[in-house]
Amino acid sequence: MNLKAVIEGLLFVVGDDGLDLNEISKIIQTTKEETKELIKELQKDYQNNDRGIRIDFLGDKLKLTTKKEHNIYYQQLLTNEDSNTLSQAALETLAIIAYNQPITRVKVDELRGISNTHIIRKLVAKGLIKESGRSNLPGRPILYETTSEFLDYFGLSSINDLPDMRDFLQEETIVQEDEVDLYQSKYKEEI
Repeated sequence: MNLKAVIEGLLFVVGDDGLDLNEISKIIQTTKEETKELIKELQKDYQNNDRGIRIDFLGDKLKLTTKKEHNIYYQQLLTNEDSNTLSQAALETLAIIAYNQPITRVKVDELRGISNTHIIRKLVAKGLIKESGRSNLPGRPILYETTSEFLDYFGLSSINDLPDMRDFLQEETIVQEDEVDLYQSKYKEEI
């Protein structure tokens, strides 16, 4: 098994959270020294010009990051008109944040049932959400809330103008009650 590839995958999966040396060593079942060597080799692999990412120590965590010399292209991505539309996943994440703000990324992940690290990063870059402080939960995770750009984007004068969630829940209940089991109804008609 290629342990460098495993480390790369682990760092990709955890995203902005990163992993410390002890966590990686425990997961891949190697000593700290062996893990350090593997990370050094991986960092050396990333130094090639044909690679767009690298591994950095940020705080006490190892994280996959982009190369600084490519920043001009990342800025173009964020300011490109074609990329200014929001995906379904981004809209869902934004709705969760809007209706539950301030909220941590972990709580958003819990409500959506999937990691939202990349989406939250993109929403922050677009200026639709922002960091609004730290939670008192263990680890003091970042809290997120919507911005005035969010209000402008959706044509709202305040967050109080958001539709009441109970209206959506009632509509969903009505639709479910109106649904007919076609298999059952066909046989009832014939009898």
